[in-house]
Amino acid sequence: MQVEAIGVDPVTAAHRLLGATLTGRGVRAVVVEVEAYGGVPDGPWPDAAAHSYRGRNGRNAVMFGPPGRLYTYRSHGIHVCANVSCGPDGTAAAVLLRAAAIEDGADAARARRGELVRATALARGPGNLCSALGITMDDNGIDLFDPGSPVTLELHDPLTAVSGPRVGVSQAADRPWRFWLAGRPEVSAYRRSPRAPAPGTSD
Repeated sequence: MQVEAIGVDPVTAAHRLLGATLTGRGVRAVVVEVEAYGGVPDGPWPDAAAHSYRGRNGRNAVMFGPPGRLYTYRSHGIHVCANVSCGPDGTAAAVLLRAAAIEDGADAARARRGELVRATALARGPGNLCSALGITMDDNGIDLFDPGSPVTLELHDPLTAVSGPRVGVSQAADRPWRFWLAGRPEVSAYRRSPRAPAPGTSD
């Protein structure tokens, strides 16, 4: 089953999600950029930048599995962001969906994002991706591999990825856990958090 292909470590899952088909509320897109996130300090993938680092709570529970669930949160209290839980059930890990290329339903995406937004920017950036596909906080916890879900994922053959530091994190800021498809104009720009240590001094 497809969900078994992401019941793995976050880096492997991130590679598997690149090129996947993401469908939500009349829009179909290809995932072109992701970021991997681990979990608690005593877990298999300790990650101080992850929401789950300090343990399970009501906000981050979906990160602890089972794999293949949609974990949504608000960035800066405004923009909805979408993640895919990926670790074995009970082990925190997730992959943030950072950018996608719209393949079908561009009119619906544009109605949500604005008429003047360029096609390549409709789902560029995690907040814009959720807006374009109509993903909301109410989708938190849905099974992305259930055909009846309002948002679904379909995995394809793994693609070659480029990697680099994650965007905007102040902890584990040098960890090369951001992955993207080379040459895709939909990929977002790298911005280092001003609160992060100097490059080369973080993990």
